[in-house]
Amino acid sequence: MGLQSFEGRLERLVDGAFGKAFRGELHPVEIGRRLTREMDLQRRLGVNGLIAPNAFVIRLSPRDFERFESFLDALVRELEEAAREHARVEDYVFVGPVTVSTVEDPRIRRGRFTVTSDIHEGPAGLGAASLVLADGTRIVLGAEPTTIGRLPESTVVISDLNASRRHAELRRVGNDVLLVDLNSTNGTRVNGANIRERILHDGDEITIGTTSLRFEAS
Repeated sequence: MGLQSFEGRLERLVDGAFGKAFRGELHPVEIGRRLTREMDLQRRLGVNGLIAPNAFVIRLSPRDFERFESFLDALVRELEEAAREHARVEDYVFVGPVTVSTVEDPRIRRGRFTVTSDIHEGPAGLGAASLVLADGTRIVLGAEPTTIGRLPESTVVISDLNASRRHAELRRVGNDVLLVDLNSTNGTRVNGANIRERILHDGDEITIGTTSLRFEAS
């Protein structure tokens, strides 16, 4: 499922010329498959479950690097999302944010590539957690509280008249993330239910006013 949606997004990324553009050449989906296989091979048992690598380096030949260069940033974002989706399907745990970097390597022949991985802890040794905004922007949650509201100094500024100036806050409690409503006028909802405080779980939908945000443990 994760790789299918990854491939579908890549098709749109290259304006429908996906199959023709990469026929007989290194296909981006091959990289996605190798990356998820690397996660399976390098997973290890931890206190909270199966820990998967979260930091990946992809080495490409100069020729392939040049071919991918026009949409490399978008490809990296899609590979990071493929890793997150695979972790959700396989119930893997990340100990830090997912990162993918690409390197041009003249030692690698055209059509070949390598994927190496490592396990990198998040800031202050905290587990992975992020807030995904409506436009797809991802905010990695660190040790400091993440504030949400209409105030310009908020970590997440919401231009929504139904949101309070200081609406809600995300706080780290060990490896958990606690969502706290800051006595907002219209309240804070998680998966449709009004809350005062709630420990968040992967995939929880947060509603602030009429704005939806998604919490991901990755």
